[in-house]
Amino acid sequence: MPDYPVPAYKLKMEQNAYIEMLTRRNIRPTALRVLILRTMAQAGRALSMTDLENELETVDKSTVFRTLTLFLSHRLVHSIDDGGGAVKYAVCRNTCSCAVEDLHMHFSCVRCQRTFCLEHSEIPSVALPEGFTLQSVNCVLKGLCPACASKK
Repeated sequence: MPDYPVPAYKLKMEQNAYIEMLTRRNIRPTALRVLILRTMAQAGRALSMTDLENELETVDKSTVFRTLTLFLSHRLVHSIDDGGGAVKYAVCRNTCSCAVEDLHMHFSCVRCQRTFCLEHSEIPSVALPEGFTLQSVNCVLKGLCPACASKK
């Protein structure tokens, strides 16, 4: 079990729960899609494509890429640019539509390079000048995760 807060929906679930998550987002549940979703949900952190490829050595890279693209387009996962050079992906809550109101902050560990969703930390409201329309927000806090902070 991780030593940082993990949302309940990201903990180990039964196979049927993953199939239901896919079906709810109108994604046909295949064995590989369920495997990739389960891997992401159980990670307890955001994963890059490389992270997924390393975790799923028997799944080819193009399948991982196509699956992530599908998950993004159906809003099953959201992407995070934490400034580390690789986009990371995390499973969305069941109620998420990836609208600006659903966005939350992320924490990126400067030592281990892991990125975590801070789902209960809302993005601060910013008063935009007249004529501006907000479409997306990327808020990443940087520091040491609990595991790295304890290794000082």
